[in-house]
Order: sequence, then C-alpha cells, then structure tokens
Amino acid sequence: MAAIFQVQGKEEEVDEECPVKQVELTVPKTDDPTQPVLTFRMWVLGVGACVILSFVNQFFWYRQNPLNITSISAQIAVVPIGHLMARTITKRVFFQGTKWEFSLNPGPFNMKEHVLITIFANSGAGTVYATHILSSVKLYYKRKLTFLPAFLVMMTTQVLGFGWAGLFREYLVEPGEMWWPYNLVQVSLFRALHEKEKRQKGSFSRDQFFVIALITSFAYYVLPGYMFMMLTSFSWVCWIAPHSVLVQQLGSGQKGLGIGSVGFDWATISSYLGSPLASPWFATANVAVGFFLVMYVMTPLSYWFDVYNAKTFPIFSQSLFLANGTKYDISTIVNSEFHLDRAAYARNGPVHLSTFFAMTYGLGFATLSATVVHIILFNGSELWKQSKKAFGGSKKMDVHTRLMKRYKSVPMWWFVVLLVANIACIIFACEYYKESLQLPWWGILLACGIAIFFTLPIGIITATTNQTPGLNIITEYVIGYMYPERPVANMCFKVYGYISMTQALTFLQDFKLGHYMKIPPRSMFMAQVVGTVLSVIVYLLTAWWLMETVPNLCDTSLLPADSPWTCPPDGVFFDASVIWGLVGPRRIFGDLGEYGNVNWFFLGGAVAPLLVWLAHKAFPNQNWIRLVHMPVLLGSTAMMPPASAINFTSWIVIGFLSGFVVYRYRPEWWKRYNYVLSGGLDAGTAFMTLLLFLALQSNDISIDWWGNNIEGCPLATCPTAKEVSIKGCPVY
Repeated sequence: MAAIFQVQGKEEEVDEECPVKQVELTVPKTDDPTQPVLTFRMWVLGVGACVILSFVNQFFWYRQNPLNITSISAQIAVVPIGHLMARTITKRVFFQGTKWEFSLNPGPFNMKEHVLITIFANSGAGTVYATHILSSVKLYYKRKLTFLPAFLVMMTTQVLGFGWAGLFREYLVEPGEMWWPYNLVQVSLFRALHEKEKRQKGSFSRDQFFVIALITSFAYYVLPGYMFMMLTSFSWVCWIAPHSVLVQQLGSGQKGLGIGSVGFDWATISSYLGSPLASPWFATANVAVGFFLVMYVMTPLSYWFDVYNAKTFPIFSQSLFLANGTKYDISTIVNSEFHLDRAAYARNGPVHLSTFFAMTYGLGFATLSATVVHIILFNGSELWKQSKKAFGGSKKMDVHTRLMKRYKSVPMWWFVVLLVANIACIIFACEYYKESLQLPWWGILLACGIAIFFTLPIGIITATTNQTPGLNIITEYVIGYMYPERPVANMCFKVYGYISMTQALTFLQDFKLGHYMKIPPRSMFMAQVVGTVLSVIVYLLTAWWLMETVPNLCDTSLLPADSPWTCPPDGVFFDASVIWGLVGPRRIFGDLGEYGNVNWFFLGGAVAPLLVWLAHKAFPNQNWIRLVHMPVLLGSTAMMPPASAINFTSWIVIGFLSGFVVYRYRPEWWKRYNYVLSGGLDAGTAFMTLLLFLALQSNDISIDWWGNNIEGCPLATCPTAKEVSIKGCPVY
C-alpha cells in the first residue's frame, strides 16, 4: 500500500508496508509525539549507565577472558529505577509560566526516555579502540606516552565518526531496505518492557518470556563461568588421544580446528560475532560456508603441505616467531628513536607468522576488494538513484521515515562543523606531539579519505547482514608502505582510518534505532555526543589506573601462570603494529618478505563477486544466487584471531536453528520471542559474570577439579616439523 505526501515542499511516495519482513513483524508503526524525552530521569540514568559500563568494560578488557557487558544489561536494569523515580520525585513545576519552565518528574517513565538512556549506555558498552595504542606503547613496547596526547587520540578517534555518519545518513538510515538487524533485538526488548500485552492462552507474554530467559541464563552461567568451565569449549576429541599432537590440533576448539568441539556457553557463542539470533539466515549461511572453507579446507591443506614452513609453527596462532619456531623478542629490534633497528633485525632474522595468521591477512585483502566490487555490481544502480533523488524530486520512503518527518532533523552543518574542528584538532595533536605519535599531517588526511570511501559500502553490508568487514588491514597496509618502521604512526593511522568508520556505523545504527522508536533526531544527537565524550574520559582513566596498579599488566613472561591479566586483544593489536608498522609490509608481504604471494588475494576477492553477479544474470530465476554475499563469506573469519573455531561452530548452529528452522516453520513464535530471547540471554549471562567476579574470582576463590581444566588440549599448539624443540612438546 502506497500513498503520496507533500513533505517540506517535495513530493514523497510512502509505502505503509515495510520492505523487510523482519521489520514489518517487529517494529510498531505508531508514534506519540507528546511523550517527554530529555527528562531529569533520562540524564541521571543515562549518564550513570554510560559511566558504569565504561568502567566495567575497560576493567575487564585486560583479562584473559574479556567480559563485555552490553547496553542490554543497562537497558533492563534502569527500568525499575525509572519507575521508582517517576513515583517518588516531586512533580513540582519550576519557573512556571516562563520559557525556562521545567519539571523533574513530567509523568510516567516512558519508552522514549528509555531509548535515550540506552543510547548513553551504548557509548560505554564497547571498548574505545584507541586504548590499544596506549596499551601497546606503555605495556608492550615499554615506551613513554603521556596522558594528554593519549586523551586527544582517544577522543578525536571517537568523535571523527560523527562527521562520516552525517554525510551518509540519507543512504543508511532513511531507506527501509537499510534495516540494521541487531536493532530489532533492542526494539523487541523495549516493547517487552513497556507494552502491556495480554497473554494468550497456553503461552507467555513477551515480558514473561524475557524474565524466564534472563533467570535461566543467569542461573545456568554459574556452570561455564565458575563451576564447570570446560563447557566453554567442550573439546572431547582431544580425550581420544591425549598424547597425539595431530588429534589435539583437529579437536581443540580454542587452539585448533575445533572438529567436534561444542560451546555450551552463551558468552562463547556471542562474544565475537554478536548474537546469532539477530543474524538473518542468508548472512549466517555465508559465514558458515566461509568458515568451513577457511578452517577445514584452506588451513589443513596449507599446514600439511607445509606452505611457508607451516609445520614449524602452531596450526592456529597470532604470535610472531623466529625461523626456529620460538617466539620473537620484539624489544631487541626497536631502537632508541622508537623505529626499527635494521642491524638488529638483520642479525635476528625475519619475522615469521603461522600460516593460518598469514592466510587470514590474505582473506582480509580479498574482503576489501570484494566489498567494493560487490557494492558496485549489486547496489550501484540503487545508490545512483538515491543520489539523484536526494537533490530533489519524487522520493519513496517507508512509514517510519514518514512518521519521523514531524521532528526537526539534525542540520548537516552540525556534522560539518564537528568534522572540521575534529580534523583540525587531530592535525594539531599529531604535529605538536610528533615524537610520541609519529603521524604526519598528510597521513591524517589520507586516513580520513579511506574512511570516507569505505563507510558507505561497508555500511550497506552492516545494515543488511549484521556483519561488518573491517578496514584495519588496508589502513595498516597503506601507511606501512608509505611511512614504514614507525609503529605508533601505523597504529594512529589505523584508528583514524578504521575506527572512525566503525564509530560512524555505530552512530548510524543508533540513529536507525531512534528512527524505529521515533526519537527526535536532535535529542538523539545530543545523547550520542555527550555519551561519547563521557565514555572516552572514563575508559582512559580506568586504563591509566590499571596500568599504574596492576604489576606487569599484559606481560605474560613476568605474570604468574594463573594470572588473569594477560590482555589477549591487546596482544593481537601489538603483533599487528609490529607486522605493519615496525617491520613494515614490504619486509613481510612485499619484495623483501616471504609472504608476497598472499597479495594475490586482492585479485581473487575482486573476481569472486563478479562470478556471482554473472551467475545471477545467467540464471535470474535462481533467487538463492543473489544471496551469496562474497564480502561476508570471505570476511567470515576476520575476527580470527583472537576468535577461535569454537566461537564459530556454536554460533553457526544456533544461527541455523533460529534463522532457518524456527523462522521458517514457527514464524509466529519467532516473531514474538526470538529477539526477546537474545536480550534475555545477553542480560542473564552478563549479570552472573559480574556477580561471579565480584563475589568469588576477585578474591581468588576457585574450584580446582578436572572440569575446570579448560579444554585439556595442551599439545594443540605444538609444531610438527622435524627437530623443532619447543618446551612441553614432543620433538620429531
């Protein structure tokens, strides 16, 4: 059903039915513009949620098993507090009759306030990526980086994304086809927490089902989180031959191929790929095919045919090695100016990667070229039409966009001013602190250019598949060739070119959530800006405090064997800074390195979507061909490492059951409960994880028995080449 409306002098065609079925089933088509939004409750609870989540997530980020408390936890926790404040705070109207009139309690706690509180919480729910620079410089390279330049890098990295978000709002928020699947989890949860629903006979209402899911996951997580940790990665194949390296390489879910390995732990299932319940089936299927080809075809073939001396190193590792299979001591090749010591590097020999690690970089190359070609072939005509319509004429919009037209939009100049001021601040910081940050002014502009180029194509993929191909590799590659042997410059270029785009997608996803929930755009913008600034301050202060108080933080060579402060994500970031920044891509993937053939992945990635497009044109009636999404398929293992096989196998199984079986054969159940179940599992797991740490693990209270011997596959990391001697491994 469509109708023609006049909006701001332009003729608009409105489709009352959403083009995406999941949105049609989940998002309400109503709005109450009289509901207050920027209330006292919203500010108190929003700021509180942002600060608490920022502190807790950064605190846990350095631990062996990083805990990520999502905004869903705060989304649930603030509901009783909001209702309590509505009942107890005075309803007195201050400055009544003047233009400054306001009330601390304008009425019942409503859904729109709740959405803005959640937007604040989102700012604190994920780590500030630029903290990795601080950790790498101070903890791994053991060099000086003062507070102010660290603060400027972290703040400008996060805020830069607002500019890109403003440029692409019209393409990634307003069209109904850009549906941002994860937002439907949030929408379902808001409706379950606020809408009064009459329970159908023989079934649960959505809020009842949510409470059951929350309590069940909360109680169950005692097992994988504390009492029976082996459930995190139940790798029973390793038990068949406890002294066989081959069997443990095949069966280990954390250090091997993960054959037969199962994760009975929601944290394991959702930690790196997000909730499988929020992933549309075609995207899950692409990830499954990509994972199978990488993990069970490419990896074993390259390892057992000894490609790049694969057998000298572990089958699955992100570490850097010497030619003899021992780990590389990076501190020996860094000179006093924080550049590569070429003479020392020549003495030590080149850096070697596990073949799996090298191949994942190759897949990253392929994903980049596939992303560009896929968008041109499959979305190019639509983007061109939208570009022409953006400047006038008739324009089609869905019912949600029509309802949002009653609110004032955020002017483009707000974004432009923020963008220009932020870029100026970045240039000042990098020039003034040139010795610390190493990045020249032209590097900043180049990073911004890369971010602008990729935000739209990657935004389309994220908005339709819930999967986000990363830009980290191309940014590292470009600056590594243009400005080699400077690790901090490489890290800064990566965060400005990659994370600013990621932040833009986060802001756009939040804008789409506000779009679905009919939040005034200017109120949404204000909450995002304030939440971002607050979260950066808290993240930096927390990281700085831990670095000053935890002895040998992240240094596994000095920490006790059972220390939780091992920092796996920071270790991967540091290794990348060595490969691309200190040593440089020319000495690894170029004419001076041994991994030059990996560059052919760029060509393979460009050709792959073309083959799919040609097949689609040749067989237009075969609809499944168009669902083969090469950027998602090739980028399926982009999170490996630090993600491992167990994170994928369990995620794919649950994604198949939800996105295919239940969605196809029980659509009414899926409509009512799928996203509510995802929110309940997230919240229950997060609450119990935090409770276990505060009550038991922070006091070193643990249970010592075989069920807490995670995996039990110690030989999975052993090399199998002849005469390679590694402690704890057999010598062949």
